[in-house]
Amino acid sequence: MTTSRRGLLRASVAAAAVGTGGITAAGIVASGNNPAHQNQMPSPLRGSAPLQYAQIAALDLISRSHRGDSLHAAHHVIKTMDGGKIAAWLALGESALPASTLRPQHLRQMPAFPGDLLDPAQSHGDLLLQITGTSPKAVQSAIAQALRELPQWRIRWRIDGMRPENRTEDGRGLARNPFHFTEGYGNPATPSGVEERATVTAAQGEPPWAVGGSYQVIRIIRLATDFWDRDTIHEQERIIGRRRNGRWLDGTPSTEQPVFAADPHGRTTPLDAHVRRAAPDRRNPPPLVRRGYNYDHGNGDTGLIFSCFQRDLEKGFEAVQRRLQGEAMAKYALTVGGGYFFVPPPGNAWIDAVGAK
Repeated sequence: MTTSRRGLLRASVAAAAVGTGGITAAGIVASGNNPAHQNQMPSPLRGSAPLQYAQIAALDLISRSHRGDSLHAAHHVIKTMDGGKIAAWLALGESALPASTLRPQHLRQMPAFPGDLLDPAQSHGDLLLQITGTSPKAVQSAIAQALRELPQWRIRWRIDGMRPENRTEDGRGLARNPFHFTEGYGNPATPSGVEERATVTAAQGEPPWAVGGSYQVIRIIRLATDFWDRDTIHEQERIIGRRRNGRWLDGTPSTEQPVFAADPHGRTTPLDAHVRRAAPDRRNPPPLVRRGYNYDHGNGDTGLIFSCFQRDLEKGFEAVQRRLQGEAMAKYALTVGGGYFFVPPPGNAWIDAVGAK
């Protein structure tokens, strides 16, 4: 069963000429919880829940000789759009920074992890341009305007996304993924919690211009929803490690944390359940913040745009990814694209350090 499901996913990806498609990153709904403090964080980390619709466009520089001017132009376009019903930001790829620039120490090209089938047409890029909004029309209009004003850049890949049942509960942004489960319970419930997990500090030894920024990981994950929907809800819940309504399998409410150590043999929550592999000690959650979206290209190509932010890639995403090897959900999922990027801190100071000619 495992081989057939992942095999079909891999075969369908290889057979399709997967080019530009539809997913997102995350715009953020402004919250009333200390808005002044929120404005000190990068746009994708403000508020509790991303805006419902988004598009990510990964761009490449047309001419390296105009790198500084091109970065300045992209920063200006995003700065003028960000606010109100649109949340917009950019994130730097490793290839956008010259060797002479002090780079964030973890910024590099995202590797292919075991089981991945990365399509170059959907992976990496010099720059990630992200537009999120309250309607598809607003997002499409904004991204079209941005691309018209940035002739120095060409599109490498882009994808649209949405968040069904997008809402905020107990300070956390929640939405339903393509497997019919609610995501977002593991995020911090306060702005200070978001900052602690996701923003770079001066004590980390990062370049001064990067302090206050955040590492972003994008993973375009194709899901075998047809196979998934053939399983019983009971089996699905044991694979995930939660009920569909967010409650834990041992009965613990969604807003509290279970003690997996009390179930050492996995009789209640299987040892290979997704949530148990991702965070074996729920009282010490992974130091990252998730802002994911769903995508649907049609013809059975449906999936998740996993998007997370952290101050340290190795302690955040990469530590979780290593623990997920061998999880029960692996046979239903195939990562086909994405990349590692760095969201600069708010303000203009970083652009002079990064975009200097």
